[in-house]
Amino acid sequence: MTALDLAIVAVGFLTASLSGAAGLGGGTILIGVFYALGMSPAEAVPLFAAVQFVSNSSRTIAYVRDVEWHAAGWFLLAGIPATLLVAPFAGEIDGDAVKLILAGLILASLAPQRGGAPLAARPAFLIAGFLNGSIGLFVGATGLFVGRLFFRPEWRKETVIGTLAMTQTLGHGLRVLAYGFVGFSALAAPQRLVPLCLAVILGTIVGKRLNGRLSERTFARLFRVILVTLSLKLIWDALRGYGWI
Repeated sequence: MTALDLAIVAVGFLTASLSGAAGLGGGTILIGVFYALGMSPAEAVPLFAAVQFVSNSSRTIAYVRDVEWHAAGWFLLAGIPATLLVAPFAGEIDGDAVKLILAGLILASLAPQRGGAPLAARPAFLIAGFLNGSIGLFVGATGLFVGRLFFRPEWRKETVIGTLAMTQTLGHGLRVLAYGFVGFSALAAPQRLVPLCLAVILGTIVGKRLNGRLSERTFARLFRVILVTLSLKLIWDALRGYGWI
């Protein structure tokens, strides 16, 4: 294993710990690191999807008593057809365009939310499934912009974390299958995949124990700094790729 592989595994552990404690965000940082290291979408997304399938599965198990299982059916009702329709184009998207899209989604997720009543549960889950199956097939990470659809006022924090983890497991599983069907296997880099899977399982355990012990204000500030820095890095790399700077 190279020094780069070890660094990626360490990032996987840290981002899984973050998601285990907060419910989302770690995956977006991880896929952003993949792209920042120069991986193409066809290389980054299958590896990321397989790792996040394991990470979210372990988080679902950790919060299994709090999961709202009815959300899965509505999520899959839109997620499966969206994935099937978009999958044939999975290997054709420009990597620099993906970096700009992901950076934009990250920055948009940090914008203040407007007040008012949230979207009804069933339409929210359908939209989440559609976004996972379409945009998610290219950018890999969807938790930050899909996650808002699972912040139900009637749900406890643990219910949000568990249900989001469960639906993200389904979404990443669909991506692994979709990329496999078009010739991009998640098993193409086992020297990274296996240690990453072990790291995210351990990170989820650590994150679960940290849940509720972290200062929300400190966590929110650090989280925003990391995401803004990563977004700027992705934008810089994309602009350089296009020869604009």
